[in-house]
Amino acid sequence: MKSSTNLINVSGRQLHAFLEIARLQSFVKAAEQIHLSPSGMSMLVKELEEQVGARLFDRTTRSVTLTDAGRRLQPVAQRIVGELRALDDVMGGAEAAVRSRLDVAATPMVSASLLPDVVRAFADSHPQVHLGLADVDVSVVRSRVLNGEADVGFGFFVKPAVGLLRQPLCKFRLMRISAPPGAGTNSLAASQPWSSLSGLPLVSLPTDNPIQAVIEKHLSRIGRAHEERPRMNLLGTIVAMVRAGRGHAIIPSFALDECLRQGLCVAMLRDPVVHIELHQVTRRGTQPKATALEFAAAVKQAAARLPR
Repeated sequence: MKSSTNLINVSGRQLHAFLEIARLQSFVKAAEQIHLSPSGMSMLVKELEEQVGARLFDRTTRSVTLTDAGRRLQPVAQRIVGELRALDDVMGGAEAAVRSRLDVAATPMVSASLLPDVVRAFADSHPQVHLGLADVDVSVVRSRVLNGEADVGFGFFVKPAVGLLRQPLCKFRLMRISAPPGAGTNSLAASQPWSSLSGLPLVSLPTDNPIQAVIEKHLSRIGRAHEERPRMNLLGTIVAMVRAGRGHAIIPSFALDECLRQGLCVAMLRDPVVHIELHQVTRRGTQPKATALEFAAAVKQAAARLPR
């Protein structure tokens, strides 16, 4: 065999073929075992023999036996092939772990109002999938999806975003929420025109929020666009401020159940009826995970059951 100072360039395929021939004592049987032609098997052995600088098999018409060099190579080949298989298992396991993880990013009120039941049902039906949910601002939903930190995002993306594939899931009607006149008197009132907001103190989202951009467009028709008023970053905070009597607010109807649960008065707005669209976003140019598509379908199904 070659001197140990020389670098031997052998492949796992060559060593696997060598070990199968040694085990079965037949080139033909070994070729069948690893789905190669006999000539392909002979070529692998020839290449291996050239690399190690020694003949590895004594071949007659009746038998195939290892030479002394072949017997010395056998335990080394077994160790190398075993380590290569272990490496394949480790890498395959790591890849499977990536495939079995689903990272979702959604705005906080969507996460609190729409996703809990979806997450529970998805976890029950996909026990092999580790599901992570980040409840973050819409701008962070965008960045997490773009950076690959989230497989799918959910939010009200009123305008297209560079690098994101935006797909509408469902529409929600804008509604007015108000503090109840007394304890325990929450109600779903008859619809009210936008003009009913004239003179009412309002609590709003920041002006650069995509939901608020739509709201401001319609407030401008009653002379109330971009006025000075308390502005909160999160819909959940707005709901809490309304409950505390700090004003009225306009939010999408996906939060209806939460608002009624907190004892607020709710009225759908009309003249005009205005809807805002919930979107699923993924990174443009990538193939979404199958689990991401399944989760999005479950979100859409859950959203369809909410008032719109």
